[in-house]
Amino acid sequence: MKYKSNCNVVYSCRYHVVWCPKYRRPVLVEGVDV
Repeated sequence: MKYKSNCNVVYSCRYHVVWCPKYRRPVLVEGVDV
């Protein structure tokens, strides 16, 4: 797991979300577990 820092905040990127409203297909069919 990679950690990224920005000024005073350190966070980890665990999910990659790609959203393309151009094609208007049902992207999220099921709920996203956090």
